[in-house]
Amino acid sequence: MAKIVRLASSSSRRRQLLLERYTGITLDFGGLVGDELPPPNRCSVHDQVDFILNQKIERARLEHHLISSKEEATESLASANLWIVADTLVEDPHDSFLSLGQPSDTIAALHMLTNLSGRRHLVWSGTAVLDFSAADIVVHRSIESATVEFNQLSEDEIAELIESNSWKGKAGAYDLAGPAGAHAHLISGHEVTVLGFSHESTKFLDVILSDDSTSS
Repeated sequence: MAKIVRLASSSSRRRQLLLERYTGITLDFGGLVGDELPPPNRCSVHDQVDFILNQKIERARLEHHLISSKEEATESLASANLWIVADTLVEDPHDSFLSLGQPSDTIAALHMLTNLSGRRHLVWSGTAVLDFSAADIVVHRSIESATVEFNQLSEDEIAELIESNSWKGKAGAYDLAGPAGAHAHLISGHEVTVLGFSHESTKFLDVILSDDSTSS
């Protein structure tokens, strides 16, 4: 029987990465319940990701507890005991304390792409894998960065990226595995970090899901 994994994220790119890497799993996919508090002012982007990741870990614990309690009460089939939470932020190339999250509209996306054009920047991804199968919950968490550089974008190229809608739901308003890949390249680190997971977390998942993993 396929292992059930819960990806507590609404990111379609993260979902695709997991399904391609671990072909034998059954993936439960969707964001966490509840609201997320913003990180403290003027902390590094690394610390912002750390703050958000810790929140997501606690929200995942609570949500799993509520689901498990409901299953016990109704004697329904068990759901996933392996949960994955993640967060990705792009660091502003001009300010290491300013993060670029998911743009809310085309104006925000335009501003972000213009800011990144012709510059190098860091992308931070934090990932936690929670194993609820044991009495003592096992949490593996890691935060990593990768460096990406954009070519100098023309007005037409920025317009094409905006019109493609590939900025939607993407930190920094771009998807390195999508249309933006023609204009940006990885300088250091791992591509998976830019796409939404820490590389260390995928290595950890390779061990847990060894029957389904592929080498990186």
